[in-house]
Amino acid sequence: MPAVGRWIATVALTLSTVVFASTAWAQENEATKLLKAMSDYVISQKSFSAKYDTDIEVITPAIQKIQFASSGEVLVDRPGRIKVTRKGGYADVELVFDGKTVSVLGKHANAYAQADAPGTIDQLVDLLRERYAVDMPGADLLLSNAYLVLSEDIIDAKYIGHGVVDGVESDHLAFRNQDTDWQIWIERGERPIPRKYVITSKAVAGAPQYTLRITEWKSDAQIGDDAFAFKPPADAKKVEIEALSDIDEVPLGIVNGDTK
Repeated sequence: MPAVGRWIATVALTLSTVVFASTAWAQENEATKLLKAMSDYVISQKSFSAKYDTDIEVITPAIQKIQFASSGEVLVDRPGRIKVTRKGGYADVELVFDGKTVSVLGKHANAYAQADAPGTIDQLVDLLRERYAVDMPGADLLLSNAYLVLSEDIIDAKYIGHGVVDGVESDHLAFRNQDTDWQIWIERGERPIPRKYVITSKAVAGAPQYTLRITEWKSDAQIGDDAFAFKPPADAKKVEIEALSDIDEVPLGIVNGDTK
């Protein structure tokens, strides 16, 4: 190739690299900016209620992907009160936290458990995860440091574009960590609330996903104190949290990989 031709090719390659890098940086900057705006808005909501749907996938030994669906509602009164309900085909669960005690009711088993948990919602989330291996739907979105938690270990961030979730115009963002890919759709406009949240587990064969959709959000909700007063059924049995076997979204023993 003549020297002039090589010079032109080199300049073109350099320009294309600069344009690509600039575009990628702009996408990342926009994605993280919108993620922080969403986190700041959710944190600013002292009290709110939200209804949600979830889908969780499992991969059977026969390499078949099975999805389990649930719905529920969350009531939040910061800094230290929350109530979460979740009902699916195999579990009907209620969790109530009043800032001092966490109570979990497994309605199918008609059994409940309680544990001392003085502190905030953040501390409750840590306690449930670390001591009992229990997680609340979309718990990271509720934390007072949500942006720091969500953005931790991100290796790639993209602003994908616009989307519509349950009829609501939303911004679509995509992020990557070492072991997971995750996406979030954030309502456009004055209420940047999360509308859809998808986590893909890359470390598991078949890349199963967990999906959370917010179907109804009410800011500054008028939540009475009685909403956080736990009242188990009169005939319910009190057990340890570890003994509540019917509170998981994925039922034990239902999916075994056999074919018929």
